[in-house]
Parts: sequence; structure tokens; C-alpha cells
Amino acid sequence: MTARERVTAAFEHRPTDVVPHFTAGFSSYAASIVLDREAYVGGGIQQFREARALWQGEDAHQEYLERSRKDAFDLVSVLDMDLVRPAYWRLAEKPVRKIDEQTYLYGNPEKEWRVMRFDGATELYQVIETSPRPLLTMDDLEEQVKQSEAALEGWQPGESAYEEPLAAREAFPDHAIQVGCLGLNINYREPLWLEAIAERPDLVARTLDTQVERTVRSIELPIRMGFRFLFGGGDFASNKGPFYSPKFYHEVVFPRWVRMMEACHQRGAFGLFASDGNLWPVAADLFGAAKTDGFYEIDRVAGMDLRKLCERFPHLTLLGNISSATLHRGTKEQVIEETVDCIEAAKECGSILVGCSNQIVAGTPRENLMAMIETIAAARQDHGIVEVAGGASSEALTHEPVEVEVKGQTGPVAGNGGRRNPNV
Repeated sequence: MTARERVTAAFEHRPTDVVPHFTAGFSSYAASIVLDREAYVGGGIQQFREARALWQGEDAHQEYLERSRKDAFDLVSVLDMDLVRPAYWRLAEKPVRKIDEQTYLYGNPEKEWRVMRFDGATELYQVIETSPRPLLTMDDLEEQVKQSEAALEGWQPGESAYEEPLAAREAFPDHAIQVGCLGLNINYREPLWLEAIAERPDLVARTLDTQVERTVRSIELPIRMGFRFLFGGGDFASNKGPFYSPKFYHEVVFPRWVRMMEACHQRGAFGLFASDGNLWPVAADLFGAAKTDGFYEIDRVAGMDLRKLCERFPHLTLLGNISSATLHRGTKEQVIEETVDCIEAAKECGSILVGCSNQIVAGTPRENLMAMIETIAAARQDHGIVEVAGGASSEALTHEPVEVEVKGQTGPVAGNGGRRNPNV
């Protein structure tokens, strides 16, 4: 099987030759261990690098773009992942002033501005100061909604929005490609939007409607280009549950997510949702009634268990579930135990892509990262017979293990050997 065939089979609930592999995100720190060089991937650190490159000039920015693409693609090759993440975080806004080596000013210094600073230990690039701003009112929110609605008039996405997925497909013609174009989210970082859930649910509904309309228009082009795996969603939960009631979710958010899923399915694409936290209070709507195809950022610590999800939602394809927290703060033995558990769940249930559920954060111990990588690689190199649910079986494709070097270590880190996978 090719990587794309393997991922497609996982989403169509058919047999695969080996357990599929995908890790959603890498900090620069973790990727640098894998590639044995400073890796231009990650979150805030990539935004900071872009700010620095934009400040230095056009040539520096072009070098940043090329290096970022190369390192994102090299991670896929070295780790033998089946699904390609084409790009990491961006901030293509040129700062107006360099304050020091870690800090930049954005905006208009005479009107609205913000200062952002990079922290190397955490790889965060965050706003540390802004110009004075009046407190938002409900009237301000309504004006925001009106502007969003007006901006949709005549709007259509251009091909430039999909430059990275197109480059990924050229580099990996036999892989599945991640395309991020689904989005449905209430801005919980602005407290007034949470107040609006109770006081002005009509405003919340209207802003979600603009997101739905933008998404429905956005998915047309990548689907015509041949991309089928559409990622998105939006964080809305903690370990204790969603930030708003299941009743509000059911009445306001759920029907709009259904519209997105219907748009995907009518065009032959798969729609995936991502959020950390405990989503069980709304899972029947989100994963069941909405017919969501895939779920990633699956938060094991918050109780989102692979086997329970498989049992309740057999149509759902699951990505990840090896906890970033375990990788970061656990022991090597705990990492191996958790990785093996995910692999065994994939073999028992099928339709699971094994990997870290979210980003492998800065400061993750090298031995923990390598333990996860090597455990997944060993599972994919173990040749066997694939059994299909119901008793049928077919011989798996087998290949010699691939020898690759990770941070000065040469060994069987990745391969495409068969694996007994009884219910995919």
C-alpha cells in the first residue's frame, strides 16, 4: 500500500497493511532532535522567525519560507509518516520596529499597536503589551459581525491559499495531504463572546454563520484540486468539559457543523475536527449525529479514550492519542506503555492513525521522543497478515525495514512492513 492508500483505507474503514502513522505537530526543539539540525517547524517560534526574516528583508524571508518547507517535508520522510502536514505556524505581518533581538512592535505606533516577544524555552511568541483599548460592548460585537458578513460579499478563495498543500503533493505524490480549511469557533479568549452566549445568542449564531459560509466556499477549490482530507474545528473545551453548555452546543453550534460536514460529504471529502479537552458531553452530536469523519488532538488526559470512541462511533477515524504531557513529563517506560496501548487499540479497532495527539513540546526529553518513534517504527516493521472484520483476510505487502538516521543514531526507525490489524 502507498501512504495515501493506507490513510484512505483508514477513513473508509478498510484493511491496511500496517498501522498508519501521523503526528500532528512538532516543536522546533523536537524536530531538531529528529533532523539533527535546527528545524524550521513549530508554533510561536516560526512566527518569530518570520518576523525576524521580514525585518531583515525579502531575501531573508524567501530563505525562511524555503527552509520551513524543506524541514516540514523532511520530518515526514525521516519518520515515514503517512499523512503530510505541509506547513506550520505563520505570521506574515511585517513588524514596524525591532525593539531587541526577541521583541518586535506591530501596527501603527501612533494609534493601535502591539508588542510581541519570543521566549526560547517555551517557543512562544506572545503579545506582551498593547495600545490602550476601550472595553468591548455588545454593540462592538454586533459591528464585528456586520463587518464579517459584509466581507463575504463576492469573496472566493484563490489558489495561492493552497500553495503549501500543492507543494506537498508534488513532493509526496503517494501520500495523503492535510488541508486546513474547516473552522467553527467561538472566540473564548474574548470574555464578552462567552457573555454573548447567554445575552445575545443571535450574534453568536450570526458569526458562526459567516464561518460556515466561508468554509463552504473554501472547500470547493481544494476538492477540485483532488484533496480529500479537510482539517479544522476549533478548541472549545478543558479537561472538565466544554466552555458552554451541551444545550447551547446542540441548538446553535451543532447544526452549523452539520452544514460543514454535509458540504464535505456531498463533494466526496472527509471532514476532521480538532479540539483538546473533554468533549464527551457533546460527543453524540459532534461525532455521532453530525457524521464527522475524523477526530484529532484527542486528549487522553481529559478522558478521550480511543477504545471508547471506537465503540461509540465506529464510523469515526481517530488520529493520535499519545499524550504530549506524557512525552514531556513522563518516564521513558510510561511513553512506551502509552504508545503500545495506542498501537494495540489501532489493531483492535482499526481506522486509527497512531502518533502524538498534539504538538511535541519544547523540552520533551530526547529519550522519550525516541522511545515513541522507535516503538511506532517497530510496530510498522512487524510483517503479518491483515484480517478484515468478519473473518476475511488478505496478505499484507511486505518490505525491508528502512534504515534512517535520527540525531546521530542509525537504526530501523521507519518501515512499511505488514502488521496484523484485524478490524480496520
